Amino acid sequence: MSEHETASETLGEPTRRDFLYLTTGMAGAVGAAAVAWPFIDQMRPDASTLALASIEVDVASLQPGMSLTVKWRGKPVFIRNRTDKEVEEANAVALADLKDPVARNANLPADATATDLDRSAGKEKENWIVMIGSCTHLGCVPLGQAGDFGGWFCPCHGSHYDTAGRIRKGPAPENLAVPTFAFATDTVIKIG
Repeated sequence: MSEHETASETLGEPTRRDFLYLTTGMAGAVGAAAVAWPFIDQMRPDASTLALASIEVDVASLQPGMSLTVKWRGKPVFIRNRTDKEVEEANAVALADLKDPVARNANLPADATATDLDRSAGKEKENWIVMIGSCTHLGCVPLGQAGDFGGWFCPCHGSHYDTAGRIRKGPAPENLAVPTFAFATDTVIKIG
C-alpha cells in the first residue's frame, strides 16, 4: 500500500470519489432527459387533432329522405338516409352516363366503379350515403336535395350531383368523396 492509497482503495471497495462520479453521471442523464423531453413531446399530435381523428354520429332520428351535416376534420360531412325511390333512381343511371366513373370511396379499392352500391354504405344499408360535403371543383359546400338530379347542387359554379353524390353536370371533375366510415351499431356511424 502506497502512502496516498487508503485501505478501501487497495481492497477494491467503493470510495467517496466513486460515489461522486456515479451521482454526477446520474444527475447528467436525468438533466439530459429533462432537456430532451419537450422536443420529443412536441412531435405528438395535440388533443384537438386526436379528437377529430374519428367521430361517432347517432343517426337513429334520420328517417328516409332526411339528411344530417356533421363536421369532421374541419370539413362538412353529409349523411343521408335515402328513400327507396332515390336508391332506385341512382341504380338506374348507366356508368357510361357518369362524368366520373370512379367510386371515390375510401372504404373500397381506388379503382372501384361509381355504382350506387359502391358509393353507399353497402348491400345491407344501401339507403345510407356518407360523403365529404366539399364540391370537387373549388371546395364550396353544395346544397342538399337540389339541382337537376335531386342530390346536391353547388350554386357557386353550377355543379350538379345526383342522389349518390356523383357529379352529373357542371365544372366539378370528380364525385363527392366518401370518407372511411362504418356502422358501429345499427344507429351509430363511426367516421374516420
